[in-house]
Amino acid sequence: MKHTFGFIGTGNMGGAIARAVASWGGADSILLANRTTEKAQSLADDIGGAVCDNETVARQSDFIFLGVKPQMMAEMLSGIKDILQERKGEITLVSMAAGLTCDRISQMAGGDMAVIRIMPNTPVAIGKGVILYCSNDTAADKEPIVAEALGYGGLADKVDESLIDIGTVVMGCAPAFAALFADSLAKGGEANGLDREKAILYASKMMEGTAALMQATGKEPSQLIKEVCSPGGSTIKGVEALMASDFERIVKEAVEASYKRTVELGR
Repeated sequence: MKHTFGFIGTGNMGGAIARAVASWGGADSILLANRTTEKAQSLADDIGGAVCDNETVARQSDFIFLGVKPQMMAEMLSGIKDILQERKGEITLVSMAAGLTCDRISQMAGGDMAVIRIMPNTPVAIGKGVILYCSNDTAADKEPIVAEALGYGGLADKVDESLIDIGTVVMGCAPAFAALFADSLAKGGEANGLDREKAILYASKMMEGTAALMQATGKEPSQLIKEVCSPGGSTIKGVEALMASDFERIVKEAVEASYKRTVELGR
């Protein structure tokens, strides 16, 4: 059975998920709406699909992806609530708003709605992302369809809703942490003679290779640290400098700060 996928909000995340869905089901099944029509049109020019307004998405889509900020969700849904309630039982809302539970989304849409909650990260844009998902009971039978489509953006992993916020921090906020680390590595290289372009290339390829090694071997990060840290060698000296600066505590505090903010967004 052919399904229609509508997107309200075509920013970085909404656009990345739309790209994955287009790769899976074809562009002819996609409707795109955005506050700035030019942004939706730009995405349509790239991946296909039809540009329309929120009301059209609500009336014609089987799956409605909500790619708006948590603070804007209630106002946006209020504008299409009557349509959603008319079509209740025919549609599934797919929210990617941090902190907002399936129940909250359902309530904002008028109540008793099928809701799937997804949390993607930015590498979804190149098919190398992670997308966590969960749903309320009403949407349970629709999960396999969404999960299959999301798989074109990377790893789609089902989690209990009680864990999706902290999972989002580890895989969703952390690309910024990883980029910050890569930038710091590059700056260290620059300070000692490397040019900027080479330093960033080496740092990014190191991160790519280390992630691949972790996945291929299944080894704990602590084991990989031991394997590269020869006694009295150069690596152990750098690790000791990081630990002396309380590197582990700093990273944990970053995770906790992002997690706290994610929870606040859902209140």
